[in-house]
Amino acid sequence: MIDTATATRFQVLHALKVKGVASEAALSEVTGLSQDAVLAEVEHLLEAELVRRRKGRLGGLALVDAGRAVHAELLSADVDAAAVGALEDVYQAFLPLNGRFKDLCTRWQLRGSELNDHTDAAYDAGVVSELAELHGAAAAFLGPAGAALARFARYPLRLGAALERVQGGEVSAFTKPLTESYHDVWMELHQDLITSLGRTRDAADEG
Repeated sequence: MIDTATATRFQVLHALKVKGVASEAALSEVTGLSQDAVLAEVEHLLEAELVRRRKGRLGGLALVDAGRAVHAELLSADVDAAAVGALEDVYQAFLPLNGRFKDLCTRWQLRGSELNDHTDAAYDAGVVSELAELHGAAAAFLGPAGAALARFARYPLRLGAALERVQGGEVSAFTKPLTESYHDVWMELHQDLITSLGRTRDAADEG
Protein backbone atom coordinates (compact mmCIF):
# COMPACT_ATOMS: atom_id res chain seq x y z
CA MET A 1 0.00 0.00 0.00
CA ILE A 2 1.43 3.38 -1.00
CA ASP A 3 1.77 6.20 1.50
CA THR A 4 -0.49 9.27 1.52
CA ALA A 5 2.11 11.58 -0.03
CA THR A 6 2.70 9.22 -2.95
CA ALA A 7 -1.05 8.75 -3.42
CA THR A 8 -1.53 12.50 -3.59
CA ARG A 9 1.31 12.83 -6.08
CA PHE A 10 -0.20 10.14 -8.27
CA GLN A 11 -3.67 11.69 -8.16
CA VAL A 12 -2.37 15.07 -9.35
CA LEU A 13 -0.07 13.60 -12.00
CA HIS A 14 -2.84 11.33 -13.26
CA ALA A 15 -5.32 14.19 -13.48
CA LEU A 16 -2.81 16.12 -15.59
CA LYS A 17 -2.22 13.07 -17.77
CA VAL A 18 -5.96 12.78 -18.42
CA LYS A 19 -6.72 16.50 -18.81
CA GLY A 20 -3.52 17.57 -20.56
CA VAL A 21 -3.53 21.06 -19.06
CA ALA A 22 -5.30 22.12 -15.87
CA SER A 23 -5.47 24.81 -13.22
CA GLU A 24 -5.13 24.04 -9.53
CA ALA A 25 -8.88 24.54 -9.11
CA ALA A 26 -9.58 22.02 -11.88
CA LEU A 27 -7.18 19.53 -10.30
CA SER A 28 -9.04 19.84 -7.02
CA GLU A 29 -12.35 19.20 -8.80
CA VAL A 30 -11.03 16.16 -10.65
CA THR A 31 -9.21 14.52 -7.75
CA GLY A 32 -11.47 15.49 -4.85
CA LEU A 33 -8.39 16.77 -2.99
CA SER A 34 -8.63 20.04 -1.10
CA GLN A 35 -7.27 23.10 -2.86
CA ASP A 36 -4.62 23.44 -0.14
CA ALA A 37 -3.46 19.87 -0.76
CA VAL A 38 -3.35 20.47 -4.51
CA LEU A 39 -1.44 23.75 -4.14
CA ALA A 40 1.14 22.09 -1.88
CA GLU A 41 1.60 19.15 -4.25
CA VAL A 42 1.89 21.42 -7.29
CA GLU A 43 4.71 23.30 -5.57
CA HIS A 44 6.53 19.98 -4.97
CA LEU A 45 6.00 18.96 -8.60
CA LEU A 46 7.28 22.28 -9.92
CA GLU A 47 10.35 22.07 -7.68
CA ALA A 48 11.00 18.51 -8.86
CA GLU A 49 10.58 19.67 -12.49
CA LEU A 50 7.85 17.11 -13.17
CA VAL A 51 5.35 19.72 -14.39
CA ARG A 52 5.52 23.16 -15.93
CA ARG A 53 3.18 26.12 -15.94
CA ARG A 54 1.98 27.06 -19.41
CA LYS A 55 0.91 30.61 -20.18
CA GLY A 56 -1.57 31.99 -22.69
CA ARG A 57 -5.23 31.42 -23.44
CA LEU A 58 -4.97 27.70 -22.67
CA GLY A 59 -2.60 28.18 -19.78
CA GLY A 60 -2.24 25.96 -16.76
CA LEU A 61 -0.14 23.12 -15.43
CA ALA A 62 1.10 20.34 -17.70
CA LEU A 63 3.33 17.30 -17.40
CA VAL A 64 6.86 17.34 -18.78
CA ASP A 65 8.72 14.19 -19.88
CA ALA A 66 10.04 13.47 -16.39
CA GLY A 67 6.53 13.83 -14.98
CA ARG A 68 5.13 11.46 -17.58
CA ALA A 69 7.77 8.90 -16.62
CA VAL A 70 6.93 9.16 -12.91
CA HIS A 71 3.24 8.94 -13.70
CA ALA A 72 3.75 5.77 -15.75
CA GLU A 73 5.63 4.16 -12.87
CA LEU A 74 2.95 5.06 -10.33
CA LEU A 75 0.16 4.00 -12.71
CA SER A 76 1.58 0.50 -13.00
CA ALA A 77 1.39 0.21 -9.21
CA ASP A 78 -2.13 1.65 -9.08
CA VAL A 79 -3.75 -0.68 -11.62
CA ASP A 80 -3.38 -4.33 -10.60
CA ALA A 81 -4.54 -7.38 -12.55
CA ALA A 82 -7.95 -7.46 -10.87
CA ALA A 83 -8.56 -3.79 -11.72
CA VAL A 84 -7.53 -4.38 -15.34
CA GLY A 85 -10.05 -7.20 -15.66
CA ALA A 86 -12.84 -5.09 -14.19
CA LEU A 87 -11.98 -2.05 -16.31
CA GLU A 88 -11.92 -4.13 -19.50
CA ASP A 89 -15.55 -5.04 -18.81
CA VAL A 90 -16.33 -1.40 -18.03
CA TYR A 91 -14.70 -0.27 -21.26
CA GLN A 92 -16.67 -2.69 -23.40
CA ALA A 93 -19.87 -1.36 -21.80
CA PHE A 94 -18.71 2.23 -22.30
CA LEU A 95 -18.02 2.05 -26.04
CA PRO A 96 -21.63 1.64 -27.31
CA LEU A 97 -22.74 4.57 -25.14
CA ASN A 98 -19.82 6.61 -26.44
CA GLY A 99 -21.19 6.32 -29.96
CA ARG A 100 -24.63 7.41 -28.73
CA PHE A 101 -23.12 10.31 -26.81
CA LYS A 102 -21.22 11.62 -29.84
CA ASP A 103 -24.47 11.56 -31.84
CA LEU A 104 -26.22 13.50 -29.06
CA CYS A 105 -23.45 16.12 -29.06
CA THR A 106 -23.80 16.57 -32.81
CA ARG A 107 -27.57 17.00 -32.51
CA TRP A 108 -27.10 19.50 -29.67
CA GLN A 109 -24.82 21.61 -31.82
CA LEU A 110 -26.65 21.16 -35.13
CA ARG A 111 -30.27 20.90 -36.27
CA GLY A 112 -29.97 19.13 -39.57
CA SER A 113 -27.29 21.03 -41.46
CA GLU A 114 -27.77 24.29 -39.53
CA LEU A 115 -26.22 25.43 -36.27
CA ASN A 116 -28.56 24.94 -33.34
CA ASP A 117 -29.32 28.41 -31.98
CA HIS A 118 -31.24 26.85 -29.08
CA THR A 119 -34.40 28.83 -29.77
CA ASP A 120 -36.50 25.66 -30.22
CA ALA A 121 -37.18 24.65 -26.62
CA ALA A 122 -38.95 21.43 -27.62
CA TYR A 123 -36.02 20.27 -29.76
CA ASP A 124 -33.49 21.00 -27.01
CA ALA A 125 -35.67 19.33 -24.38
CA GLY A 126 -35.74 16.17 -26.49
CA VAL A 127 -31.95 16.03 -26.71
CA VAL A 128 -31.58 16.76 -22.98
CA SER A 129 -34.03 13.95 -22.23
CA GLU A 130 -31.89 11.56 -24.26
CA LEU A 131 -28.79 12.73 -22.39
CA ALA A 132 -30.52 11.95 -19.10
CA GLU A 133 -31.37 8.47 -20.40
CA LEU A 134 -27.75 7.91 -21.43
CA HIS A 135 -26.58 9.15 -18.03
CA GLY A 136 -28.83 6.61 -16.35
CA ALA A 137 -27.52 3.81 -18.57
CA ALA A 138 -23.92 4.80 -17.77
CA ALA A 139 -24.55 4.04 -14.09
CA ALA A 140 -24.37 0.35 -15.00
CA PHE A 141 -20.62 0.64 -15.65
CA LEU A 142 -19.70 3.68 -13.58
CA GLY A 143 -20.47 1.82 -10.35
CA PRO A 144 -18.16 -1.12 -11.17
CA ALA A 145 -15.48 1.31 -12.37
CA GLY A 146 -15.51 3.09 -9.01
CA ALA A 147 -15.42 -0.25 -7.21
CA ALA A 148 -12.37 -1.30 -9.26
CA LEU A 149 -10.45 1.94 -8.70
CA ALA A 150 -11.62 4.61 -6.25
CA ARG A 151 -10.61 7.49 -8.53
CA PHE A 152 -13.34 6.50 -11.01
CA ALA A 153 -15.94 7.23 -8.32
CA ARG A 154 -15.50 10.95 -9.07
CA TYR A 155 -16.97 10.62 -12.57
CA PRO A 156 -20.62 9.96 -11.59
CA LEU A 157 -20.51 13.03 -9.34
CA ARG A 158 -19.02 15.27 -12.02
CA LEU A 159 -21.24 13.96 -14.80
CA GLY A 160 -24.29 14.33 -12.58
CA ALA A 161 -23.39 17.93 -11.76
CA ALA A 162 -22.96 18.74 -15.47
CA LEU A 163 -26.30 17.10 -16.30
CA GLU A 164 -28.04 19.18 -13.64
CA ARG A 165 -26.60 22.32 -15.20
CA VAL A 166 -27.84 21.27 -18.65
CA GLN A 167 -31.29 20.46 -17.27
CA GLY A 168 -31.29 23.85 -15.56
CA GLY A 169 -30.95 25.61 -18.92
CA GLU A 170 -27.18 26.19 -19.10
CA VAL A 171 -26.60 25.57 -22.80
CA SER A 172 -22.80 25.52 -22.54
CA ALA A 173 -22.83 22.75 -19.90
CA PHE A 174 -23.57 20.15 -22.59
CA THR A 175 -20.61 20.43 -24.98
CA LYS A 176 -18.60 23.62 -24.44
CA PRO A 177 -14.90 22.81 -23.95
CA LEU A 178 -13.00 23.77 -20.79
CA THR A 179 -16.15 24.45 -18.76
CA GLU A 180 -16.54 21.15 -16.87
CA SER A 181 -19.29 20.40 -19.38
CA TYR A 182 -20.78 16.93 -19.72
CA HIS A 183 -18.64 16.51 -22.84
CA ASP A 184 -15.49 17.54 -20.96
CA VAL A 185 -16.05 15.01 -18.20
CA TRP A 186 -17.14 12.23 -20.57
CA MET A 187 -14.02 12.67 -22.69
CA GLU A 188 -11.86 12.59 -19.57
CA LEU A 189 -13.57 9.37 -18.50
CA HIS A 190 -12.78 7.92 -21.92
CA GLN A 191 -9.15 8.99 -21.72
CA ASP A 192 -8.85 7.68 -18.17
CA LEU A 193 -10.10 4.24 -19.21
CA ILE A 194 -7.70 4.14 -22.16
CA THR A 195 -4.77 5.28 -20.01
CA SER A 196 -5.55 2.93 -17.13
CA LEU A 197 -5.81 -0.03 -19.50
CA GLY A 198 -2.60 0.88 -21.32
CA ARG A 199 -4.41 1.09 -24.64
CA THR A 200 -3.42 3.10 -27.70
CA ARG A 201 -6.42 5.00 -29.05
CA ASP A 202 -7.59 3.87 -32.50
CA ALA A 203 -10.86 3.67 -34.44
CA ALA A 204 -12.09 0.79 -32.27
CA ASP A 205 -11.91 3.09 -29.23
CA GLU A 206 -14.44 5.54 -30.60
CA GLY A 207 -17.56 3.40 -30.16
